[in-house]
Amino acid sequence: MKTLVVYDSFFGNTEKIAVAIGKAFGNTKEVTICKAADVKPDMLDGLDYLIVGSPTRAFSPSPATKSFLKDIPSKKLAGVKVVAFDTRIAMTDKLPGFLRFMAKLFGYADKPILDGLKKKGGEETVPSEGFFVLDSEGPLEKGEIERAVLWVKQIKKT
Repeated sequence: MKTLVVYDSFFGNTEKIAVAIGKAFGNTKEVTICKAADVKPDMLDGLDYLIVGSPTRAFSPSPATKSFLKDIPSKKLAGVKVVAFDTRIAMTDKLPGFLRFMAKLFGYADKPILDGLKKKGGEETVPSEGFFVLDSEGPLEKGEIERAVLWVKQIKKT
C-alpha cells in the first residue's frame, strides 16, 4: 500500500502524530512522511492512501496545509483513499465560554482538510480525527500517540 502522510507542525505535536501514523502503516518502503511545504507533485502518483494533518490554527488548517490542498490538481486523487487529522486543544469547562462557542461554530482543521481532499477526487475511508494537546504549544495529551496507532488499524481495514 503506497501511503503518503502529509503534515504541518508548529511545535512538533502534529509531526509526532504524523510519524506515529506513518510507522503504524508498516512497510517503510511504501510509506512516506512529509511536511506539506515539501511535497512534490510526483509524490501523489500511484497512491493508495493519502493522510493529511495540521494543527488547528484559528479554527482551520495551517496556511501550508491550505496551500498544499489548493495545489493538488483537480481529480488527482481519484481512487485514492483519503483521511484527515488535526491537533487541537480540548474544549473543556476550564476554557472561556466564548472560545468553546467559537469552536462549536467554526470547528477544527480536520473537516476542511477532508473536504479539500474529497474535492480533489479522494475517497473518504474513516471519519477524520482530532488529537489533543494540553496547550497551544503542547505537549500532546497522554495516550494520543497510542490512539493514533489504533486509528491507523481502522484505516487499514478499508
